[in-house]
Amino acid sequence: MTSNLLIVVSELAQPVVPRVRTGILNTWNNSRMSLNTVKAATRSGPIHILTFTTLYPSAAQPNHGVFVENRLRHLVATGRVQARVIAPVPWFPSTAAFFGRYAVQARAPARETRNGIAIAHPRYFVLPKLGMSITPASLFAATLPLAQRHQAQSDYDLIDAHYFYPDGVAAILLGRALKKPVVITARGTDVNLIPRYAVPRRLICFAARHAAGIVAVSQALKDALVVVGVAPDRITVLRNGVDLDMFRPGDREAARASLGLSGRTLLSVGHLIERKGNDITIAALLRLSNCALLIAGEGPERARLEALVSRLGVADRVRFLGAVPHEGLRRLYVAADALVLTSSREGWPNVLLEAMACGTPVVASAIWGNPEIVCRPEAGVLMRTRSPEGVAEAVETLLRGLPRRDATRAVAEQFSWDETSAGQIRLFGEILAAPSR
Repeated sequence: MTSNLLIVVSELAQPVVPRVRTGILNTWNNSRMSLNTVKAATRSGPIHILTFTTLYPSAAQPNHGVFVENRLRHLVATGRVQARVIAPVPWFPSTAAFFGRYAVQARAPARETRNGIAIAHPRYFVLPKLGMSITPASLFAATLPLAQRHQAQSDYDLIDAHYFYPDGVAAILLGRALKKPVVITARGTDVNLIPRYAVPRRLICFAARHAAGIVAVSQALKDALVVVGVAPDRITVLRNGVDLDMFRPGDREAARASLGLSGRTLLSVGHLIERKGNDITIAALLRLSNCALLIAGEGPERARLEALVSRLGVADRVRFLGAVPHEGLRRLYVAADALVLTSSREGWPNVLLEAMACGTPVVASAIWGNPEIVCRPEAGVLMRTRSPEGVAEAVETLLRGLPRRDATRAVAEQFSWDETSAGQIRLFGEILAAPSR
């Protein structure tokens, strides 16, 4: 544990002590991984993984990181992989509602089981807005004892980490301490925003160098990792799929009646934060006089968005639905004429595929992974500009020539989870079969 923490300190102190940093890393690079993982690759039976991420649902936050849970759930359903999850949550001294999201996070149970998968939520120390550089070390220190106990009780073959920073950096430290290979999946902000900061960028590169495997959920994120300095041939693109059984077309008139809808209806789904651009969608209603808007989600921007709705005089056409359980989204998708996503950054937005799987076309900003999903006219329309004018133009274009709902569904059917799970199993097998790392 001490040597791993020294590595983090050396990375943070790079401008001050480059020779110390180089010496530590050279010593590490000359070491060899335990042969236990190679033995695991030759045995019969499933691959055992430890999934490590701060992006995972809990009883306190059932929608938090649900995309990671969905990916793991479908992987385990193949029968080729067995998993347990360590999903750390920030330590906070109170669960009183007065403290907002910190109190909500503090309500996560220490242990729980979801979809038959055992999950542990150890607490790690974090300084809000100030502790970005030390969080990987904090995550590692808080998690190592629990990971060691899991290893002693039921050994695993590799660590499956999601989100490059801070999770991926901490996972690399865990891998070295436990002598396990680590696979890191890049998902969005960890690659398209965080590398702009000097220390996290160095640590992301550090994690990438020592990861046994690197996954990006879109080609756009792979390209961003290459810009940071990761060799292209080390990155595997495994896009998220969509649950085609959960999200499917239904009785549209019944869904609309249950929501009290009449006329054209747009839908926005996601956390109410600045980068989702809900203010742009709301402003576009001034140019879309025949459209109403449903907003499903909760977050720190809600009060500001409600004030904007009032100020623009569109309160009679905008309805805030609050947080909606994942399984409850299907009714909204089926009822809407179009889903609108006006984000400034996205890795691989699952809401686009979910809507399309229900037969509902989408309007999306032309950024990051969005064009890889909205790849055909039957899927929807990409905005020419991320602005109220751009949203209105794209919505009007879509509504003038709405595709058949079965044609939109057919585009989503190309993105089932089967191919993604097969890619993960193939990558894990190759890593475990490698003679050395």
